[in-house]
Amino acid sequence: MTTRGVLYVHSAPRALCPHVEWAVASVLGTRVNLDWIRQPAASGTWRAEFSWRGESATASRLASALRGWDLLRFEVTAEPAEGTEGERYSATPALGIFHAVIGVHGDILVPEDRLRAALTRAQRGESRLESELSRLLGKDWDDELEPFRYAGEGAPVRWLHQVV
Repeated sequence: MTTRGVLYVHSAPRALCPHVEWAVASVLGTRVNLDWIRQPAASGTWRAEFSWRGESATASRLASALRGWDLLRFEVTAEPAEGTEGERYSATPALGIFHAVIGVHGDILVPEDRLRAALTRAQRGESRLESELSRLLGKDWDDELEPFRYAGEGAPVRWLHQVV
């Protein structure tokens, strides 16, 4: 089953840019040249967006290939395809990686067992329910990445492939 998605490299130091391209190329099995532009949210860093098409596991393979680089902020999305849900991976140096399953309408789908565990921790007083739900939705990653998502004037715009 094939799907398509987008890799958003929100910020990378210039020296890391070719390594990102090599990592993406190794996952996709083809040469990759990203269009790098300056990232106005962090001086000295660059950003790029890349639309890809591949097997349904491509998003997780891309995220795995890019994870662990301490100076890299990125997101990988995969659209839902027949028989599979979509995915989103978000990564920041401070928070590590976040994974969410995305339904056909673009909503994050939280598995029942994760919701039950969050309720249990909140009922035991280990945390607040609001904090648990924020974590399940990736709020900390969204908060950290939001300034980097804004591309700045003149940056390329990626349109949605499909609207339901």
